[in-house]
Amino acid sequence: MSGLKSPFFWFILAVLTTAGLTALGPEEQSLGENVRIVYLHAAWVLTAEATLGLSAVVGLLGILARRERLHHWSAALMRTGLFFWVTDLPLSLWAMQANWNGLFLSEPRFRLAVIFAVAGVLLQIGLTLLARPAFTSLFSVLFFVALRIGLTQVGYVLHPPSSPIFGSGILSFQLFFIGIIFLTMVAAWFMTRWWLSR
Repeated sequence: MSGLKSPFFWFILAVLTTAGLTALGPEEQSLGENVRIVYLHAAWVLTAEATLGLSAVVGLLGILARRERLHHWSAALMRTGLFFWVTDLPLSLWAMQANWNGLFLSEPRFRLAVIFAVAGVLLQIGLTLLARPAFTSLFSVLFFVALRIGLTQVGYVLHPPSSPIFGSGILSFQLFFIGIIFLTMVAAWFMTRWWLSR
């Protein structure tokens, strides 16, 4: 695929649109314009989690139905989810630096994110070399289950326990954030289609 027919082109366009819209986002009273980085970071990690979760569901369906096509979808979704998970790490560091004037690398959720990023990438390399679609689906399920358990067990330091945006009661913030999430989900869809086309 090339040009306008390529899912990668639409992925890049969705990412650029997300970045442009984020730069125009509403400011918050305490964080000011730095809240825009928080919008992007939060939407990015939510997209990673949603895509990894969908990979696990599709993978489980592939195992139960013994459908190779579902295994390929699960693998593509997991690669996309890992892309968003890994690339969220610098966004997280940027949000720390901008809002707290420093990098707190021992922050529990950031440390967990790094562990799962490294484990996920190594797992993908191994599964690609193994070239067994059913194993890929199985490990997609196990990876997501482990991630969810890890996220429920880890403590909160810089991260609030609930969403400050949805808990703010300010409709403009909430609608803007939903728009950012929608665009990152669109970007994830096109990246998944690109993985499938390879």
